[in-house]
Amino acid sequence: MELRQLEYFVAVAEEQSFTRAATRLFVVQSAVSAAVKALERDLGVPLLERNSKRVLLTDAGTALLPRARFALDAARDARDAVAEVRGGLSGTLRIGTLTSIRIIDLPAVLGEFHRRHPGVLLRTVAAPSGSAGLIEALTEHRLDLAFVSLPQVRPKGVRLIELASSVLDLVVPEDHPLAEKEHVHITELAGQDFIDSPVGYGNRSVTDRAFDAAGVPRRVTIEITDIGTGVAHVRHGLGIALLPRFVLPAQRGIPVAGADLIWPLSLAIADDRRPGAASRALIDLLIERIRG
Repeated sequence: MELRQLEYFVAVAEEQSFTRAATRLFVVQSAVSAAVKALERDLGVPLLERNSKRVLLTDAGTALLPRARFALDAARDARDAVAEVRGGLSGTLRIGTLTSIRIIDLPAVLGEFHRRHPGVLLRTVAAPSGSAGLIEALTEHRLDLAFVSLPQVRPKGVRLIELASSVLDLVVPEDHPLAEKEHVHITELAGQDFIDSPVGYGNRSVTDRAFDAAGVPRRVTIEITDIGTGVAHVRHGLGIALLPRFVLPAQRGIPVAGADLIWPLSLAIADDRRPGAASRALIDLLIERIRG
């Protein structure tokens, strides 16, 4: 059993496709197929069920997957230890991000990280299911770190480093009856058509909890995955929205009373593994930036 075989097997299992796994690994598909077949021969059992649409794990493959990930993590840690002694980090750092986290300047942080550690390949991934999807990917070891928004939630299997927070303000069209108000109470928003993120996104969780706590019914008529486009959706008459202040640089948001509308941003780390050297370096840089 070779580490390369385990790496290829994990990639196929996560991508559910030999083609996508080969693309991710920057190798030809035949090399991936050959490595997985060799691993199956070594173990004496089929690990994957192949059909025309996707690749699924067998019971043996399901049992092997978490152990294969742990083995690859251990190999990474060994490489990191040697790299630190030699004076430079290397490898790949897989970072989960939200579609809009302008509350911190992530490109600036990653730029500084790259200047300090040019040997580390940074790979960012945005989950279409928001923070919930990022946490799932993190606990399955498909990510090393993830920027998430989990209001009043501490999911099992991860620890959180709080980074920043923002208030959600009301945004309405210019001709809306509430447009000239200095502030509104959450009860005034009953019966309105709302633009919001899908379930699983942090800002959606904040808003749903606030309306439930106030006993105010709410109707979401359109869901968007990028809150950075929320103002434009409001401007074009698709509804009203509660958006973080950091996406309202030129738009006047209306404060909402009678509700807890704090949107938090945290960095999530898997509980069952020690962060690698590159992960620790990025964590240190983020804390340095926040304290600065």
